Amino acid sequence: MQVQTIQKNLTPRQIVAELDKYIIGQKNAKRSVSIALRNRWRRLKSDPEIRDEIVPNNILMIGPTGVGKTEIARRLAKLAGAPFIKVEASKFTEVGYVGRDVESMIRDLTDLAVNMVKMEMQERVKEKAAEIVEEKILDILIPPVRKKSPSNSNSTSTSTAGSGEVGFNPDQATDAELNERTRERFREKLKNGDLEDRKIEIEVDSKKTPMMQVFGPQGMEEMGVNLQDMLGNLTRGGKKGTKRTLPISEAREVMIEQEAEKLIDHEAAVQEALDRVQNQGIVFIDEIDKVASDSSSSSKGGGEVSRQGVQRDLLPIVEGSTVNTKHGIVKTDHILFIGSGAFHVSKPSDLIPELQGRFPIRVELNSLTEEDFFNILSQPKNALTKQYQAMVQSEGVTINFTEEAIREIAKIAAQVNRDVENIGARRLHTILSSLLEELLFAIPDDISSGEINIDKEYVDKQLNDLVTNKDLSHYIL
Repeated sequence: MQVQTIQKNLTPRQIVAELDKYIIGQKNAKRSVSIALRNRWRRLKSDPEIRDEIVPNNILMIGPTGVGKTEIARRLAKLAGAPFIKVEASKFTEVGYVGRDVESMIRDLTDLAVNMVKMEMQERVKEKAAEIVEEKILDILIPPVRKKSPSNSNSTSTSTAGSGEVGFNPDQATDAELNERTRERFREKLKNGDLEDRKIEIEVDSKKTPMMQVFGPQGMEEMGVNLQDMLGNLTRGGKKGTKRTLPISEAREVMIEQEAEKLIDHEAAVQEALDRVQNQGIVFIDEIDKVASDSSSSSKGGGEVSRQGVQRDLLPIVEGSTVNTKHGIVKTDHILFIGSGAFHVSKPSDLIPELQGRFPIRVELNSLTEEDFFNILSQPKNALTKQYQAMVQSEGVTINFTEEAIREIAKIAAQVNRDVENIGARRLHTILSSLLEELLFAIPDDISSGEINIDKEYVDKQLNDLVTNKDLSHYIL
C-alpha cells in the first residue's frame, strides 16, 4: 500500500524534519508522534505471529490552546497518507442521553477512508477514463453513423475512400465514411483545445444528495445503516441523472469523474479502506480534558456523572473493540488515538484510571513566546504572511513584510495574549486581519498593482490604538 511506502521512507528524524516545515517548536511532541508513526510501519513489517499483539502507544498532548496540538496530528496523518479524523470529546454524551455516541467517530473515519481510497483508485484510471470521455464527447458533437454493407458496384470506390488516399471522391463515399472523416477532424480539434468553449448537453448523476444522519445509540447510525443508500436503492430504477448544458472544458471534468468511478472496483476499495482504518487510522480526540472530572469539586452532580459516562464509553473504543459501520465491521485495536487538552481546570490524573492507562505517552507542549511568534510568521511554508501575500498577488499587488514589522507583530501578539487571554498562535490571525483590513478593502478599487511594504511604522499606526485601549483589545484582538 502507498501508506507503507511513505512510512518506510521516513525515519523518525525525517518525520520531525517534515513537521518542522509547518510547526514551530514543540520538539518533544514531534519526537513522540514521529516514533508512534514509525512504529506503525515497524508493526506491519514484524513477524505475523506477534503482529496482532503489538498495540499502538496512544498519546496524550497537554498544553494551552493554539500551540500546535491539532496541527501536529493533522500533519502526521498527511505524512502517513492515513485516514485521519478530529473529534471533540465534549460533543459526545453518555449512552442514554441526547447526543452523538462515541462509536460514530469510527464510522466517520471509515467513511473518510473509503472516499480516500476511491479517489486514489480514480486517479489511477483517470487516463483511461479520459479516453472514454473523449469518444463520448465526440459522439455528442458528431453522432456516429453505422456503416452499410457496400454493394458490388461501389466496393472499389468505398475502399479507396476509407483508406484516405488521394483519389478520394466525396460523391462516391458512403455516409459512414463522411461521418468518420468529420469525426476525425473534430477529434483533432478536441485534442488541440479548439472546442473548449463550445457547450454540450450531458447527463449528470444525481446521486449526490444531502445525507440524513440519525443520532442516538438506538438509531440507525449504530446499526451501520445509511438512509441515503436506502433512498438511493428505492429510486435507482427511476431517473438516473439530470441533463446539464456545460462548456466542453467543464463537461469533460464531470464526465471523467463519472467514468473513473465506473472503472474502479468498489468492493476492493471498501476492503482496502477497512484495512487502512484498522492498521493506519488516526483519531484525534480534542478537548478530552472537558470530560475529565474536576478534582477541585467534591460534588457529584449530573454533569459529573455524564462526563464519567463519556469516558467509560470511550474506553472500549480506545482499548480495542469492534464497531459496525455501513461498510463492514471495524476493529479498533490498532487505531492510533491522540488525546489533547489544555487541562487548565482538571489534570490528566482526573481521567478514570482505565482511560489514563490507554494513553501511556504524555507530552506537554510549551506556551508560545514572542520569538516563537516571529518564527511562525516567517519560517513555515504556510506562514500567515505568505498566505496574505499569495492572496493579494492574485490581484496583481505585491506585499512585502520587513523583518522589523514581523517582530513588532509578534511582540503585539505576545502582549495581547498576556493581557487579554492566551489563545496561542490563533492570536496572529486576529492581529493580521486587523493590520491588513484597510489594505485588503482598498484592493483592487484603489490599489490595482505595484508593491506595498509593510514596515514597523505601518504596524504601529494600524495597531497601536487597539493595543493600548484595553476595552478594544478585549473585543477586537
